[in-house]
Amino acid sequence: MTRLASQLQSLIRPGDTVWWGQATAEPLTLSRTLVEHRRALADDGRLRVFVGIAASDTLRPEHADAIDFFGYAAAGAHRQLAQAGVLDVLPTHYSQLPGLIRSGRIEADVVLLQVSPPDEQGRHSLGQMREYLPAALDRARVVVGEIHPDVPWTHGGPYLRAADFALLVDAEHPPVDMARAAPGPVERAIARHIAGLVEDGATLQMGIGKLPEAVLSALDGHRDLGLHSGAVGDGVVELVEAGVLTNARKTVDPGVGVGAILMGSERLRRWAHRNPALQMRETAYTHDAEVLAASHRFTAINSAIEVDLTGQINSEVAAGVYVGAVGGAVDFLRGAARSPGGLPIVALPSTAKGRSRIVAELSGPVSTARSDAGLIVTEHGIADLRGRTLSARVRRMIDIAAPEHRDDLARQAHALLRRCGAALP
Repeated sequence: MTRLASQLQSLIRPGDTVWWGQATAEPLTLSRTLVEHRRALADDGRLRVFVGIAASDTLRPEHADAIDFFGYAAAGAHRQLAQAGVLDVLPTHYSQLPGLIRSGRIEADVVLLQVSPPDEQGRHSLGQMREYLPAALDRARVVVGEIHPDVPWTHGGPYLRAADFALLVDAEHPPVDMARAAPGPVERAIARHIAGLVEDGATLQMGIGKLPEAVLSALDGHRDLGLHSGAVGDGVVELVEAGVLTNARKTVDPGVGVGAILMGSERLRRWAHRNPALQMRETAYTHDAEVLAASHRFTAINSAIEVDLTGQINSEVAAGVYVGAVGGAVDFLRGAARSPGGLPIVALPSTAKGRSRIVAELSGPVSTARSDAGLIVTEHGIADLRGRTLSARVRRMIDIAAPEHRDDLARQAHALLRRCGAALP
């Protein structure tokens, strides 16, 4: 057993629930040591590990011999945990996570952190992530941190001093990057539609992946955009450097961009380091309904796996496998709907592997109710469902489906509307 493993063994108890930052904020030195020595740490018992979005291959199905995996997402490499049937999904809105942790309904015994080197006052920043970590820190018995010089010191508490850690070590691995996926013609077409909707001075919330990156690129002609988002990617830096994203017209946190996790490359980390124009905040703030509603022209842009003809959205299951999350989409869509001039947008390509993603009936759960649907965008256009009856929604949704699927959807729509009790078109 390594020295670090022995140190962790003295701190972690069998049955403990362990948390660490997701995606780029994963403390690889600590998480990989825990996984490698999981049986010894569990001491013939079991550990419980919270799972978020994966940007590494740290967790694999065979590790379920000593670890129980639970979490809100099966994105990235964590999809294999869901496929193997060893991921217990937590179907909750992202905004609810901090409260569930602080109330003790979700346990948090041990927190493993990726942190920045200390500032002149001896304060370590949580670096690339806040999200649910502050709530977990409030409940944790043990806090262990790893320091790497490439982790940015970012504004927004909590800050930790050396005395706050049960153990603080130097990281053996640099922060993991989230590679930018190059958008194709479909993503660029969707991005152009969305860019035409976004007004100057709007405050943006973006999901993750190549579609949000395409949207950011399409906004290069806009002025005085703002940022209030969960995820922040490399595309944000490009808009800042182009003078497009200034945060100047924000009605909440004017002059400051707000994010919960940095999901990008070294370029993003360099920009974020000691940047007073960026505040990293926890989920309880970034997803707060009142904050979002008070943000004028709050524009929420999220994705989906499929959307049915009435506006019900599945963002969790594809081809019978859990691959996504309930996540924060509903929080942001509702916030945008209440915001003066806000836009609740869900964007997706019209097809996947030849199959229509605009469907008569969802193949998975209803992640977002049709009552929360706003504008649905594909490469074929925009369906504004706000204030529309079921029959009117059906017509608009068929119009943005792939042309080769429209006749079949129209045939299915008749039976769907009859079951819904709607007037037939």
